[in-house]
Order: sequence, then structure tokens, then C-alpha cells
Amino acid sequence: MKKIISLVMVLVMATAVFSACGSKSSDSKSGGDGKQVLSMATNAEFPPYEYVEGEDVVGIDVDIAQAIADKLGMELKVDNMNFDSIIPAITSGKDAIGAAGMTVTDERKKNVDFTDSYATGVQVVIVREDSKITDVKDLTTKGADNTIGVQLGTTGDIYCTSDIQDKGFGKVQQFNKGADAVQALVSGKIDCVVIDNQPAKEFVKANKGLKILDTEYVTEDYAIAVAKDNTELKDKINGALNELKAEGTIQKILDKYIKAK
Repeated sequence: MKKIISLVMVLVMATAVFSACGSKSSDSKSGGDGKQVLSMATNAEFPPYEYVEGEDVVGIDVDIAQAIADKLGMELKVDNMNFDSIIPAITSGKDAIGAAGMTVTDERKKNVDFTDSYATGVQVVIVREDSKITDVKDLTTKGADNTIGVQLGTTGDIYCTSDIQDKGFGKVQQFNKGADAVQALVSGKIDCVVIDNQPAKEFVKANKGLKILDTEYVTEDYAIAVAKDNTELKDKINGALNELKAEGTIQKILDKYIKAK
């Protein structure tokens, strides 16, 4: 009888241990205050949409994601990584959303879904002030043979590879950071950089001898990437975005970081 009671006690204690482990695992998906966490994959190399200030990642996308999280009663967690790691982070379940000045493209839609657009971006060309490149058309002229710097995985990379490199008009050189591409331009290692207009302004301001061409490369819409099987979250974010747009919050955030000249 004592043996049976001892066996029962062992089983009860084992069950308690496993139950405790299960509770701990479940709680790890919540924030410190018990809220559900909204984890956002981003690349903090894209000012003013996201950049590092002190020890924090800040910018337009972070503020918009925080406003969405507040609407949904969630706690925002920002996960900084290389740009080309963002979609894999979403598809693997590591992060719930991706926001990094990300453009909706057919190629990306094969792997993730996108919310409604929250901002419009323009791809531009940065050159040295004495550059022979004076117009976007100069990049797609037969025999041009320019080396174009782009940030790996961005739409600048996608467009330039397709429009220029694949057609034999020049060569695309990929960099993990837009700032690295700009430094290569400053040092004369490449002929131009194709990147979003807003970070382009920041880079030109910080580096003497550079300018942005007057002609635009392409105009595009930015949206938030969500896993394909997470329709519920996408719908909730769209609902929050619509409310934030109607309240004028999105425009206030954009105006905070993008000053009219």
C-alpha cells in the first residue's frame, strides 16, 4: 500500500512540474504587463522610417507600429535585423509583422501578405556633384556601364537588378546598409546609389559633394508585411490603420519626421 501511495505522489509531483513548465512557456508570449506582444521585424538603417537613436530604434515605422499596438491593446517589441532577413522572420513565426519602409511587390507577395498602405515612397538616385549621370535615363542607356549601389533586398535592389543589370546596362553592387553604399559612392568605388528619397536626403546632408537627381526612379506604396496565414492580425491592423488615418495620427507622425521644405 505504501508503495502505491508513493507512486501516486510521484505522479502528482511530476504532473505539477510539467504544468508549471507549460504555464511559463505560455506566459513568454505576453509582455511584462500581461499584454500580448506585437513583435515587429525592421532594419534600422532607413532614416527617417527607422534608425537607431541612443540604444533605441525610432522613426516613422516604429511610431506607427506603436500607435497600432496601442489601438489593439498590445505591447510592441522591435526586432532589428538585416533588411533581407525581415520576410524570413515573418514566415518562420519569429516576428508577427515587418515594417521597414517596405514596398508591396509581386515577388514579396509570394511569401507574405500586406496591409493597406500607410505612406508613399519615392526611389531616387544619389550621385557625386561632378557625376556624368545627370538623369535617371542615363542608367538605362546602351553602353552606360555604371555601377549602382543598392541596399540588399530593397526595391532599389529589385528594380536596378531587373532594369539595369539583367539588361546589360550596368552592374548592381549590393550592400547590407544604405550608409555603406553611400560611403562607397563618396570614395568613388561606385557611380551612384538608388534608395528611398527620405533617407537619401539624410545621406546627402551628411556627406559633402553629393546630390540627388531631379528625376525620380520610381514611386511606390509602403505597407506592413504579415504572415499569409494570419488574416485575423492583418484585418485588425487594417482596422487600426483606418482609425489612425481618420484621426490624423498617421499624418502627424509623417509630419514629425518629414519636414516640408
